[in-house]
Amino acid sequence: MKPLNLLSLFVCMVCLWNCSSDDTEGPTENEPDPQTEAIYFPPLNSDTWDTKSVSELGWHSEELQPLLDFLEQKNTKSFIVLHHGKIVVEAYFNNHNQNSFWYWASAGKTLTTTLSGIAQDEGLLNIDAKVSDYLGTGWTSAPLDKENLIMNKHLLSMTSGLSDETGDDVTPENLLYVADAGTRWAYHNVYVKMQDVVAQASNTDWDSYFNTRLKNKIGMNGSWIALDNLNVYWSNTRSMARFGLMIYANGQWDDQQIVSENFLSEATNTSQDVNLAYGYLWWLNGKTSYHLPQSLFEFPGELISNAPNDMFAALGKNDQKIYIVPSQQLVIVRMGESANNTNFGLSDFDNELWSKINAVIN
Repeated sequence: MKPLNLLSLFVCMVCLWNCSSDDTEGPTENEPDPQTEAIYFPPLNSDTWDTKSVSELGWHSEELQPLLDFLEQKNTKSFIVLHHGKIVVEAYFNNHNQNSFWYWASAGKTLTTTLSGIAQDEGLLNIDAKVSDYLGTGWTSAPLDKENLIMNKHLLSMTSGLSDETGDDVTPENLLYVADAGTRWAYHNVYVKMQDVVAQASNTDWDSYFNTRLKNKIGMNGSWIALDNLNVYWSNTRSMARFGLMIYANGQWDDQQIVSENFLSEATNTSQDVNLAYGYLWWLNGKTSYHLPQSLFEFPGELISNAPNDMFAALGKNDQKIYIVPSQQLVIVRMGESANNTNFGLSDFDNELWSKINAVIN
């Protein structure tokens, strides 16, 4: 056999290179590469929102209808799936439509987190400062030395140390000392005092600051409605999806930074060492244990075992949900009545729903 000359050897090497390059993993022919594809943001003050198809993403289209049937059976009013910002699934059930308003319940706590971050970015407040620096002393019934332990971050992480057994009233006489701030995690309406901190720090009212710094900048609709001692946000489903998209985009909308990426990173990671599955009013998956509202018991395992480990969520009463999954470029919104006749924002429904979602996307 004649030896290969240098030209022949070069040709062979090129062929081998091309063959091996063809075998490398990458996006399919139809699926854009998320590393190079820009996040899509729908225009402001418009119903226009670009879409992708299930088949374009290589998902299992035959599993979509079972997912939608399940959602309808579980008292869902609306459901949206975004992939890298574009709508893949948008469905309405039970006399709800694209223009219908519904309440966010405690999923709206994350709006308070975001406004707190914006105010800190603007130099108006410090998350690590005392609440009494903004509201004055005597905003609780705790002894002064104990009240002065409560920082803004304790309101955002549910670790104020104030009693969670006195109802939703947040007047001073109802905010009773139980433990030193930072040592006890308990789900309580006292977080709403952070809205007062933001209003005081910004020298305006909460609604005005919310509208100018967040709502109008990302094209949301809706409004805050006072309900007993609660302040609840109502909007259509696409507004909830817009907010989720801004969070997925690390606080950005188009070329404008709404809230800093550094603050969001802090807010969507474990905020204290009591409830590992809780950031700043965001719920976190993939941790080794978690606590639930109305319970001080620590449960072993992940918050939602069927969901991706990096998923984090805004969760509200009667199964209002925003799931964000950075690794899969997903924002998922569900609004409706309680799926299983429970009032908690987290229930077996989450695992059931993720089982159906996984059947479509995996």
